[in-house]
Amino acid sequence: MEWTGSIQRAIQALEQHLLEEEAAGMAARAAALSPFYLERGFKMMTGFSIGEYVRFRRLYLAALDVLSGEEKIIDLAFRYGYETPESFTKAFSRFHGLSPLQLKKEPRKIRVFLPLKIEIAIRGGNEMDFTVEKMPAFQVIGFKREFVFETAYQQIPEFWDEMEEKYARPMLAGKAADTAIDRVFRENHIGEFGVCVDDEGMNGRFSYLIAGKWQGGEVTEGMTVYQFPEMLWAKFPCIGPMPGALQSVNTKIFQQWLPNNSDYEIALGANIEWYSPEGSPQDADYQSAIWVPVRKKE
Repeated sequence: MEWTGSIQRAIQALEQHLLEEEAAGMAARAAALSPFYLERGFKMMTGFSIGEYVRFRRLYLAALDVLSGEEKIIDLAFRYGYETPESFTKAFSRFHGLSPLQLKKEPRKIRVFLPLKIEIAIRGGNEMDFTVEKMPAFQVIGFKREFVFETAYQQIPEFWDEMEEKYARPMLAGKAADTAIDRVFRENHIGEFGVCVDDEGMNGRFSYLIAGKWQGGEVTEGMTVYQFPEMLWAKFPCIGPMPGALQSVNTKIFQQWLPNNSDYEIALGANIEWYSPEGSPQDADYQSAIWVPVRKKE
């Protein structure tokens, strides 16, 4: 249960540094995980993003201070990370369902949000269908955009829809590859991969590329090349319509495979979604996969 222990250590670090701006980074170091996998694993196992957890814990502690009646709202706002009393009161009211002044009159309505403790027994994790393959170094090229973890599941499919409308559908309809981007799109099979990376150390954010395997040659403006070293990849097949099938397997990786797996650990703050060029992504038997970079545990 090393993975579960890592998430619990992250929670302990968040609690110790709850009012500090770098709480998430400290949690990643305590968990010995990349911010990318900590964010993903934390969300899958607790139901909250790290940002939500920190925000909700702060608002609960702020409510306790409100009920003590010893400090002004402006002081509480600054203590708990808000720039103005108005923004603090708005967030407080949204979380507790009433304003600080109203809570003083009805203290029983406080929303309690205590530190989380990970105590789970997960079954069947090692029964997930996967293979581990050593792959040589390779490069991908594609369109890159940044996302926050809290909204990525909703916004990444919209990014795909945008790129499909702009490039894929016109080519399927017979449009000639008459621009540099069109040629790169076609020659490198852009859309075969969805690539998540956090090697830039962005707090609460990660990069996502709609990409293909780079064949070399021109890198046009607006496109990005990313290189993966030679390494092991755990590959998890997915069958079913997008994006639900892929998101379901992704959840199982964090909730089942990682906590129960005794052979491998995450090797890099990245993963790859592979999409078959055959069939429609909405087909019930559509094939895709999630690739996770791993290394053997010592």
